[in-house]
Amino acid sequence: MKILYLLFAVFFLVLQGAPAEHFLFCRRQGGFCTYGACPSNSRAIGICSRFTFCCKR
Repeated sequence: MKILYLLFAVFFLVLQGAPAEHFLFCRRQGGFCTYGACPSNSRAIGICSRFTFCCKR
């Protein structure tokens, strides 16, 4: 039963690494990540994580 707790911990650590890839992809596209909607002088070009969008001016 203790191994289950370890597996859950490893699983969540793996999931946390995924948004970093989206952040790097956004930066490579010349964008930036922001919470909520993009500012008025920029447009959304992707998603960084669940609540953040990749915006570009």
